[in-house]
Amino acid sequence: MELIAEDLQAFAVFARHRNFTRAAEELHVSQPALHTRIRKLETRLGSRLYEKQGRQLLLTGAGERLAAFANDTRDRTADFLRTLDAAPPRPLVLVAGSGAYLYLLGDSLRRVLGRGLELRLRTADAAGTLAAVRGGEADVGVTALGVPPDDLDCELLAQVPQTLIVRNDHRLAGRRTVRLRDLQDEALVVPPKDRPHRQQLERSMLDHGIRWSVAVEAEGWELLVHFVRLGIGPAVVNGSVRTTTAVRKIPVKDLPPIRYYVITRSTRDARVDTLRRALR
Repeated sequence: MELIAEDLQAFAVFARHRNFTRAAEELHVSQPALHTRIRKLETRLGSRLYEKQGRQLLLTGAGERLAAFANDTRDRTADFLRTLDAAPPRPLVLVAGSGAYLYLLGDSLRRVLGRGLELRLRTADAAGTLAAVRGGEADVGVTALGVPPDDLDCELLAQVPQTLIVRNDHRLAGRRTVRLRDLQDEALVVPPKDRPHRQQLERSMLDHGIRWSVAVEAEGWELLVHFVRLGIGPAVVNGSVRTTTAVRKIPVKDLPPIRYYVITRSTRDARVDTLRRALR
């Protein structure tokens, strides 16, 4: 079976974005042409390479292996070419979510950049971060995980409590701590349904028999805080999220902490070890 280098490159780009529109734009091809190329790859391999789950496109096991192979082939080619012209090593790639960049990694990144380590930054959710590290698109990832996967090296970076944020005029604003039962019949500001934080909150509310409703769905911690400040409703957020004096943060006693991990593949690249240590 012959795999053409251009097909591998196209699939690697698609696997990184998990979005046909953005991948086609990067490859400078039409979206139908990219669809056709990946369908032909699936036919040639006899395996589905991705599947749709809600609004997301997720790689199958075969898709993850093919992405890893494509990226490994790219890296080996680049390494070989560097031996010919003694080019400098490529920048390391760090992938993390917007919350990790905003609230956890600022000081660490300043240290890394101060050491002269060339770094390229990408953003992704938890699934995208794991896929990027597995596939070789990123050297290091930082994300929140419930259970770390066995196939990657995961080191605990930080754990932060989950907190309720409310306006100062809310009925719970004077409390030092709250429990989920205190949120009975509340309309909450929450992330979209496909986000892990929302899913974990829904499971916990169901386990405790709490009735609640959605005041508004919002993408990103900062927008959740903004809607709380406007009085749309309270929200349960990562305890490291920054707020203003108009908003109170109250620990939720019966929710588990959120654990952030530094994620890498097994590697002998000393620069990756340097970056991993600097982030810790």
